[in-house]
Amino acid sequence: MIEHKSISLADQVFEHLETDILSGKYQKGEILTESKLSLELGVSRTPIREALRRLEQEHLIEEAPKGVVVVGIGEKDLADIFQIRAALEGKAAEMAAQNYTEEQLSVVREALEFQEFYLGKHDPDRIKSMDSRFHETIYKMSGSIVFYDVLMPLHKKILKYRKASVSDSSRASASVAEHRAIYEAIAAHNGELAARLITEHLNNAYNHISKGEK
Repeated sequence: MIEHKSISLADQVFEHLETDILSGKYQKGEILTESKLSLELGVSRTPIREALRRLEQEHLIEEAPKGVVVVGIGEKDLADIFQIRAALEGKAAEMAAQNYTEEQLSVVREALEFQEFYLGKHDPDRIKSMDSRFHETIYKMSGSIVFYDVLMPLHKKILKYRKASVSDSSRASASVAEHRAIYEAIAAHNGELAARLITEHLNNAYNHISKGEK
């Protein structure tokens, strides 16, 4: 059921369906119809139709004879996303090391400490949530709205894969340790090291995820 918020109903429906697709609730090849979604979400077909149009523009669904078919994020998409992130996120981390405010740094530190806490609790959902906050704040710390606007959607698009990755305790532990090293490099204003570490972190994440996909 969609709740009424300050953003438009169509925006709420879009965000809800996007998350359901990216999280894997709706599997690749699954057929969705306006009537099914209208009943499921408790809203009229008009916001459903608008949300589906936007999802098609995002290449997450395609038209099908009896509705729309879920496309989602495939292996090639995954490889491309990580390639783009590796090219840009290192630069964002380098910029963050020079541009961060103490308030922003405290947000990154808090996200990291929560990850370490939830790692001990074996709570992958909260580790994933804090992972998002960690990376999102680094994008903001870069001081570039362009970097933020490019990187944040890419980070979100691999939601399903990130959850699967942190559900593996050994990878989750390694990922959090890598975050600790990235944080310390940024805090020390060592942009070159931060860039190298975050690129290695992304390569490690992709290698782990891609092995799981095969």
